[in-house]
Amino acid sequence: MVSSLILSALMLGASASVLLTPVSKRAETTVIPTTVFNDYSAFQQYFNYLYPWGSDHNGAARMVGNSSDHDYITIKTPGTLTLTAQPVSGQPATSSGVAIHYLSGTVYAKNSLTVEKGGGYDISGSFQATTTKGTWPAFWLTATKGWPPEIDIAEWKGNGDISFNTFNTSSQVAAKNVNYPNPSAFHDVKAELRDENGSDVSITFYLDGTKVVTQVGKGYVGAGFWLIMDLQMDGSSGSPGPTTNTTYSLKNLQVTSLNP
Repeated sequence: MVSSLILSALMLGASASVLLTPVSKRAETTVIPTTVFNDYSAFQQYFNYLYPWGSDHNGAARMVGNSSDHDYITIKTPGTLTLTAQPVSGQPATSSGVAIHYLSGTVYAKNSLTVEKGGGYDISGSFQATTTKGTWPAFWLTATKGWPPEIDIAEWKGNGDISFNTFNTSSQVAAKNVNYPNPSAFHDVKAELRDENGSDVSITFYLDGTKVVTQVGKGYVGAGFWLIMDLQMDGSSGSPGPTTNTTYSLKNLQVTSLNP
């Protein structure tokens, strides 16, 4: 009887030990710190100018700027990056024949992002973005090789809304549009990327601390992404765009890796 009681106690102790074992937590590594826009030196440590592929994309703005030219990519207030689109004339069209009506700014993170198996990222920032017709600010992830995948962490297309989108193909797109209140104010945006099953990545989007939607990128695990902030014009946002300068600002940017 005594030995059986001791055995029962030992078994209960073992069970309690199992129950008390803490659940493993993903490692957190800061990839881009909130100090990234404190000055140009900090900015240039983490970001490059233009798109990864050059100065033109799919809108009426040609991107300009470099380490000595900050007319369109500025840090006037420490901690805040501002892109400016300026109406111009006389620019040659893009290689695909799109007419250029603006010079503007875009930047992309020097280090690409890849969701590894069992991992993910948290990407957050505070944005002041216009919703005027013909303006097309965005903050997005696009494939380093081929296309898609693409994740639009935040996109504004001149209609009063903010869009959250995930592309699996050019025709298979999860898109969520919600009203974007008071564009002159800063609003918090966050995207949580998580490996779901070793292949697919869930993306949960937040606006001002409130969950908006969760979408799934098929086969996104292991895919490389460029992180881009750009101020395009016209294109999907309609035309004609503004005849005066347009600005788009970001502060409190932070990118955290949860990869193993």
